[in-house]
Amino acid sequence: PETCHLPAQLATDRAPGPGHQHGLSRDHCSHVPGIDPHRLTAQQILDLCQGLYERHKLITYPRSDCRYLPQEHHGQAASLCQAIAKVQPELAEAAAKADPALRSAAWNDRKVTAHHAIIPTGKSMDSSRLSQNELAVYSLIARQYLMQFYVASQCRDTRAEFTIAGGCFVARGKVWLEMGWRSLLTSQGSEETEQESKPLPPLVEGEVLHCLRGELLAKQTQPPKPFSEATLLAAMTGIARYVQDPALKKVLRDTDGLGTEATRAGIIELLCKRQFLQRQGKSLRATQTGSALIKALPEEASLPD
Repeated sequence: PETCHLPAQLATDRAPGPGHQHGLSRDHCSHVPGIDPHRLTAQQILDLCQGLYERHKLITYPRSDCRYLPQEHHGQAASLCQAIAKVQPELAEAAAKADPALRSAAWNDRKVTAHHAIIPTGKSMDSSRLSQNELAVYSLIARQYLMQFYVASQCRDTRAEFTIAGGCFVARGKVWLEMGWRSLLTSQGSEETEQESKPLPPLVEGEVLHCLRGELLAKQTQPPKPFSEATLLAAMTGIARYVQDPALKKVLRDTDGLGTEATRAGIIELLCKRQFLQRQGKSLRATQTGSALIKALPEEASLPD
């Protein structure tokens, strides 16, 4: 085959915003050492956050769905980084390397709602006073806050096009040039970044190569995956996408969906308690009772509309 095109482009990826309640779902917490995602429910994670807020005073109001911070909070960055290093010594190096002078897009007064993003407070304490799960959740919140003071990650994406037997085949490669905030990712997140980083071998445009073998794969489409607590929480927040009526869809797009950040986890917990839903590993599935209920209801009562 002939290497006919080798375009490359630089891609910049800025840090995600600080924590919010949906972002602390158990699927996100499963990336954090010390948390067993099969043992903790979304409600339990919410309770852990509430304890960190009320009892330990280590984080701000936790029942928030906002990922933005008031501009005036930026002045507290240095002291908060110091507090993080004291509460969680494993983040001390990350806190020391953070640059409080950086100002990410998270600081935006216009996008702050009733409550701003969940971040650590300036209080410090001996981490031995926290349970393993409390410390793990605090670490997740602290890590997301520290990311705001790291530069954007940058990579070079290369797309190579090959002409083989008259057809155009494509290979892609990625090389990280600057890890930036990604250096704070947990081990699982780092592994995912490494898997994304697959550089192409040295190639020259117009170079003629040999095609060693070809393979034709027959595949089938897969049914949608069952909901996890994280994806069900997201569906409840964005319920408008499941609604058919255009007028109602528009109304729901302007609202927070079903329930609030403070009540959605409790709704799921209640459905499990009443045996309409059951947990199977990370998945949530309808029980026979739940399926029978939906079948017994008239259509207008069983659809999101």
